[in-house]
Amino acid sequence: MSLLDILDEAARATRDQAETLKNDYTTPTVRVGVTGLSRAGKTVFITALLHNLLEGGRLALFDAQARGRIASASLRPQPDDGVPTFDYRAHVRDLVSKRQWPSSTRQISEIRLTLSFESESVWTRIFKASQIHLDIVDYPGEWLLDLTLIDKDFATWSESALRLAQKPDRQDLAQDWLGFLKTLTKEPEDAEISAQAGAKHFTKYLADCRSEDRALSMLPPGRFLMPGDMAGSPALTFCPLPPEIQIDAPQLYALLERRYEAYKSLVVKPFFKEHFAKLDRQIVLVDVLNALNAGPDSIHDLEETLADVLSAFRPGRNSWLAGILGKKIDRVLFAATKADHLHHSDHDRLEAILDHLLQDAAKRVKFSGADTETIAISAVRATREAHLEIEGDRVPAILGTPLAGETAHGETYDGTQEIALFPGDLPNDPKMIYAERTSKDEDPLRYLRFKPPKLEETAEGISLSLPHIRLDRALEFLLGDKLA
Repeated sequence: MSLLDILDEAARATRDQAETLKNDYTTPTVRVGVTGLSRAGKTVFITALLHNLLEGGRLALFDAQARGRIASASLRPQPDDGVPTFDYRAHVRDLVSKRQWPSSTRQISEIRLTLSFESESVWTRIFKASQIHLDIVDYPGEWLLDLTLIDKDFATWSESALRLAQKPDRQDLAQDWLGFLKTLTKEPEDAEISAQAGAKHFTKYLADCRSEDRALSMLPPGRFLMPGDMAGSPALTFCPLPPEIQIDAPQLYALLERRYEAYKSLVVKPFFKEHFAKLDRQIVLVDVLNALNAGPDSIHDLEETLADVLSAFRPGRNSWLAGILGKKIDRVLFAATKADHLHHSDHDRLEAILDHLLQDAAKRVKFSGADTETIAISAVRATREAHLEIEGDRVPAILGTPLAGETAHGETYDGTQEIALFPGDLPNDPKMIYAERTSKDEDPLRYLRFKPPKLEETAEGISLSLPHIRLDRALEFLLGDKLA
């Protein structure tokens, strides 16, 4: 570490300490990170959480709310002037007025909610603040996976990426990129053109891996699919290279190696220093159902991805991250989303599947860091429950309006028709999720996407808050001790 780095770390530590002291004597702050891989529902989760707290939602398992100890909740200007503000009001309009799902997370954003509450303890009510700031930091899960790059040099990362590309579930998608690499048998006349071509082929391969029918999760570098204002920059213009190119085209290899290191320095490290290192709590949203739809290959890939996610919360004595974490994330909640796509009788099984994936991942990374919990949730419940008669049997079903274009049993829906659907049963044994189909004619599990619900109204015509499944349990784990 250079002298400049040491001075930078000392200045950051001083700022953090001053901020902590200020908060201790004024209003305490809890910073909660919300992340998840593509289509896991980050924006919906944050919007529903805020809506239920601001509108007095039904949160029976969130003790402070259920027992009437939260006096008020209000939005305040978020403290980080250089970070976009989470557009809560626009997202509420999408969900409530337009009944459409808000757009996905494409960049980091933040929002502050201030809660006034009454502590359970008389002693605490006398000596501690009765307000707390909840700062919610929303960021793409793909950025979290970039942490795995920090301790890898270009050769190690290239070897790992090429090995992944050769797997049966990816090999066909990687053909164009791998074919391009085979043309690099000598030093190109224009290294920049080759670098751009390599980055283009590699980015398309990553995007194809993320498509709904594959639903693969292990896709770093994260900014290749979400470049934002860095699109076209040299720090995003590289791709993995096999070791022989270091001999056949050493100048090209050196160029891409330098850009890989620039990506870590200019993109990855600043994100973790400026945002991740300041979090107190974290929720990781996981779209398990999407992986189940895509099949065992996607499940295996998700399991490997969760192992890397867990490693982000276990810095270790020798890790680069250990040197920048001014405070430690002490609670991590892993939530299997879209539980409303299943009948409640299957929720325990969905939770058990996620728990199984995390337990195996934890064994591989020897995870022993923050307290963790797994739950099955739906931040916005888009369905109701019912029963169907199928061939004389009464089976559990869900009622909802599929999104336009969704298909089931050969029928395509237009976004206006409510249907009753038996979504199928998850296996009792989580290990069965790895089983291949026994017949080519056997349909994979298929879960439809539904429109947001129409809000219920009271007899006085007042609209209720967004319905949910276990959002209150998530809040209790993330915040309950702070409001005790």
